[in-house]
Amino acid sequence: MNAALCHKHRAVKKTMSKCGCGTEQVEKLERKTLISLLVINAIMFLIEFVMGLLAESSGLISDSLDMLADAAVYGLSLYGVGRGLQKQIKAARLSGMLQIILGTGVLIEVLRRLLLGSEPESLRIMGIGVVALIANIYCLTLISGHRNSGVHMRASWIFSTNDVIANLGVIVSGFLVWILGSRFPDLIVGAIISAVIVRGGIKICKEAKQEREAHFRA
Repeated sequence: MNAALCHKHRAVKKTMSKCGCGTEQVEKLERKTLISLLVINAIMFLIEFVMGLLAESSGLISDSLDMLADAAVYGLSLYGVGRGLQKQIKAARLSGMLQIILGTGVLIEVLRRLLLGSEPESLRIMGIGVVALIANIYCLTLISGHRNSGVHMRASWIFSTNDVIANLGVIVSGFLVWILGSRFPDLIVGAIISAVIVRGGIKICKEAKQEREAHFRA
């Protein structure tokens, strides 16, 4: 077993020792965490998407699609719990590919609003952005104890971290729209969020590939 896999094995054992439980209990905790994350992100997707349409905000709509992607990612990660390394790697790879696809869709939405015009409502953007930030910080605390587990759980950690960054961007864009009286901060943040989503997808695809190669070398 190579050094990377040894390190990972120790990390999993450390997680298990912290909760004072065996593999089955760890998997149970992972499932419980992922179900909570899935529900929170699905609800926030609906809230942000509807409010994004009402506020004519590319940032909110982009962030809502990020929430949708994450809900799907948590669903795939849930599938990978307790199913062996190969299926966990497959779940992580599918998660990354989905992030890349939805991130590209977000960019298309931003370009559409750039060409057709929009009048984003700053106060609504900031208010919903704060709600989404609180939800994602809570998600981050839920997943933090599992971030050194399998690649499927590390994917969830990466996406939750990206969400917090995106939420902060949405809040800043709403503030700038209010101060400057311009729609461009909202469009710019929407484009940045799309880049963050795509970058996260590429990163987890690379990790899944490295995990797979390390497994076959072991």
